[in-house]
Amino acid sequence: MTITFFQTDLTDTTYNGWANYETWNVSLWLQNDEGLYNLAFECGDYETLVNRLYEDYGVRETKDGVKFNDPKINRIEMNEMLQDL
Repeated sequence: MTITFFQTDLTDTTYNGWANYETWNVSLWLQNDEGLYNLAFECGDYETLVNRLYEDYGVRETKDGVKFNDPKINRIEMNEMLQDL
């Protein structure tokens, strides 16, 4: 007897539970780098965090090359993640 499984949900466009790769990547760095984590915790919202990274530290992207101000980043998900820190 052969059992065949088919993928039924071809509309799932998430990346590891996040809106996309860019959102996932930035979230991963913010939650796993102590300095970024502390700054994110202090800032409280994503826009403030990005401004601080750019203006105070000259940091523009993750070590994987994803820009913190990439328009693909889901700001709502990022703010929810920051609220949970």
